[in-house]
Amino acid sequence: MPRPLATAGGTHDTTTPMATKATERPAVKALNITPPDFRTISFEIEGTAPLVINRFSAKAMEMIRATQEAGSTAKSKKTREAKNFDALFEDAKHVSVDGWEGFAASSIRNAGISACRACSYVMTRAKLAFMVQADGLDRVDFSPLIRLTKGTAVQWVAPTRNATGVVDLRSRPMYPEWGATLRIRYDAGMFTETDVANLIVRIGMQVGIGEGRPDSKNSAGLGYGLFQVI
Repeated sequence: MPRPLATAGGTHDTTTPMATKATERPAVKALNITPPDFRTISFEIEGTAPLVINRFSAKAMEMIRATQEAGSTAKSKKTREAKNFDALFEDAKHVSVDGWEGFAASSIRNAGISACRACSYVMTRAKLAFMVQADGLDRVDFSPLIRLTKGTAVQWVAPTRNATGVVDLRSRPMYPEWGATLRIRYDAGMFTETDVANLIVRIGMQVGIGEGRPDSKNSAGLGYGLFQVI
């Protein structure tokens, strides 16, 4: 062992002190994953403003596919066909494989997620908290639909702007009076039944669904697509 060095004030030990305490490691936090507790609650809703639907038509999809399949042989300039407003009105409807009319189930889910901003609930958590149970599938693209239990569509022609800024006329189905039954499947560990009910009320009063809704991505909306819970 090294010997102590003599100094003016005495001796100084050059030995390295031994560690007296083992290095502490942080405790591992145990996971506590609770089992899922999903429940379903139904709501009868009734429109307080017209509902306007604008689904992407099968004809439009076929035209896009034909152009893409043609590749470089596709003509850059084509003769413009006469616009058939009646056909566009029918094509813009959501019709199920069973023949009834409805609207996209995703519109309620998207509106619910958006409504969470009004009550400071994290939107990414809301994506996991609730689902909308569909009544059927669209006959064109098999997207989930909610059935309209009330309402008859009328043809609504209104001006709009294309992506280029050019004003165009569009024909869409409008339901001046409408109603439906919503079946919401929710995680009771994240939402209470009252939470879900209040969320649906907020969708109907603040967000809306369909074209011209207050929460439209492209505008402030026209006040369409609002409803109340009965």
